[in-house]
Amino acid sequence: MSTLLLIIIYIAFIGLGIPDSLFGTAWPAIYPEFGLPVSFATLVTVIISCGTIISSLFAARLINRFGTGIITALSTVFTALALFGFSISGNLLHMCLFAVPLGLGAGAIDTALNNYVALHYKASHMSFLHCFYGIGVSLSPFLMSLALAGSSWRNGYRTVFWFQLSISVLTIIALPVWKKVNHSAAAEKKDEKVITLGFFDMIKMPKAIFGCLTFIGSCAVEYTCGVWGSTFLVNSRELPVETAARCVTFYYAGIALGRFLSGILSHLLSPGKIIKIGQVITFIAIISFFLPDNTFISGGALFLIGLGNGPVFPNLIHMIPINFGREISQSVIGFQMAASYIGIMLAPALFGIIAQKSSTAFFPIFLIIMYSIMITGSFLLNRQNKKTAITAGKVQ
Repeated sequence: MSTLLLIIIYIAFIGLGIPDSLFGTAWPAIYPEFGLPVSFATLVTVIISCGTIISSLFAARLINRFGTGIITALSTVFTALALFGFSISGNLLHMCLFAVPLGLGAGAIDTALNNYVALHYKASHMSFLHCFYGIGVSLSPFLMSLALAGSSWRNGYRTVFWFQLSISVLTIIALPVWKKVNHSAAAEKKDEKVITLGFFDMIKMPKAIFGCLTFIGSCAVEYTCGVWGSTFLVNSRELPVETAARCVTFYYAGIALGRFLSGILSHLLSPGKIIKIGQVITFIAIISFFLPDNTFISGGALFLIGLGNGPVFPNLIHMIPINFGREISQSVIGFQMAASYIGIMLAPALFGIIAQKSSTAFFPIFLIIMYSIMITGSFLLNRQNKKTAITAGKVQ
C-alpha cells in the first residue's frame, strides 16, 4: 500500500510542477497582447509567491489538523481552478486575482509532500519525487510552445488545465489510501512526537537561517531562468518566441534529468556530495552564457543549469530530518519552503525591474549573484553542521 501511495505522491508532484513553468513561457506573448511593459510579469509572480509563503508558514498546523492527503487534494484543486482562470483572463487584474489560489495551493502541497517523503522514504525517493516535479514543469512549456506556434497562449493554459484537473481528481480518489497507510504507520511509530515550532522559534536557529540562504539562492536561480529565460532568449539572443519556449522546455527537462540521476546516485553518494556536484555544474553553465551568442550554447546553458541546480533542492529537503530531527522537521521544512519562495518571489521580480530599466542582457550576471547566495548558505550550513557534530562528540 505504501508503494501505491508513493506513486500517487509522484503524480501529485507532477501537478505541483505544471503551473510553475507556464507563466514565464507564455509571458512574451501575453504582455504585447495586453499592452503592458515587460516588467509587469513581476506583479503576477509576486502574488503567487506571497500566497505560497503564507501557506508554507501555516502548513505544519494545517497538516497536523487535516492530514497530508486532504491538504494535497485541496491544493491540487486550487491550482487547477487557477489555471482555468488564467486561460479566460482578459487583463492583468484577472491574472493577479487567479494568482492567489495558485500560490496558496502550491505552498501547502509542497511542504506537505516534501515532509512526508523525507520522513517515510529513502533519499532516492526524494530525488525521484522532484524528478516528477521536473516532468510537470517540462510538460507545460512544451504544450505552451505548441499552442504559441498554432493558436494562442490561452489554449496552452486551457490544455494544461485539463491535465491538472485529472491529477486533482486522482488525489481526491486516493484519500482512502492515505488513511490506510497512515493508520499502519501510526501503529508502528505511536511513540514518535511531532513538535510544531513558530516563526520566532525558527529564526533563533543558525542552521535554519543558513539553510534558508541556500534554498533562496538555489530557487532564485531556478525561477529566474524559468520566468525570464524565454524573454532573455527572445530579446537578447533574438530567437523566435516558439524557439525560446522550446529552449525553456529543455531547461526543465534538465531539471527532471538531474533529479532522476540524483535518485540513482543516492545509492552511491551522500546528499551533500550530490549537492556539491550539482553546484559545480551550475556554475559552469552560468559562465557559458558569457560565450559568443549562439542558439545552441544558450539552450545548452539553460539545460545544464537545470541539470546541476535541479538536484540541490530535493537533497537539501531530505537532509532536514537528519540535521534537525524528525520531531521538528515539518516545521523546519515549512519555514524553509517559505524562505525558498522569498527567493522565488524577489529574484524574478528584481530581474524584471532590471530588464525594464536597462536590458535583459544582464541575465547571466544576475544568475551569478544569486548563485553566490546559494554557495554562501551551503558553506555556512556545512560549517555549522560540523560544529554541532564536534559538540556532540560525533566528528565525521
